[in-house]
Amino acid sequence: MWTELTAADGHRLAAWRDGPADAARALVVVQEIFGVNSHMRNVCARFAAQGYAVIAPALFDRTERGVELGYQPADVTRGRELRGQVPAEGTLADIEAAAAALPAGARRGIVGYCWGGTVAWWGATRSTSFAAACGWYGGGIVASKDDATRCPVQLHFGEKDASIPMADVDAIRAAQPEVGIFVYAGAQHGFGCDDRGSFSAPDAALAQQRTLAFFAQHLG
Repeated sequence: MWTELTAADGHRLAAWRDGPADAARALVVVQEIFGVNSHMRNVCARFAAQGYAVIAPALFDRTERGVELGYQPADVTRGRELRGQVPAEGTLADIEAAAAALPAGARRGIVGYCWGGTVAWWGATRSTSFAAACGWYGGGIVASKDDATRCPVQLHFGEKDASIPMADVDAIRAAQPEVGIFVYAGAQHGFGCDDRGSFSAPDAALAQQRTLAFFAQHLG
């Protein structure tokens, strides 16, 4: 269901909530550049089915409310425009507001996809709100690859991702030897999204299995 959050700077934003209200484990799920659309709500439902309390903040609300895009070229262009208008410090405030809205006492993690994969990395390096962080094909991670992590991190990349060269993945691996990094042979950007032409069911299933095992280990 939709709810409303208030960030530390007073900004009010929508967020999608799912899962048991009394869960012992909880996740902030961070959107792609397409908003908290039906795919992201389905992602939330999958984690909720595993017993997680989940909340997905609408990060584009800082520039335009109610954004839900598809996956056509025009949607990609619009999503990139919107992402460019959202300040990183505002995004960080919004994920921390989402974390604070999760059940009291729950161990909290963060997982993100595409732009959200980068934001999940910020959750691990720029915030103390999370006990574990997982990023799927976060193209902006390499720009802050040397930042110190404050919690365990797991990252997933597609070998044939046109927007994330393997040289970037290798650089992240070299800078962060303690981070669990998985590369999926032949997989493209967005391989985990079943609404995209790049969807790869076997790779998505394996990455999800690894993500769930990672959170089970670090969130209890």
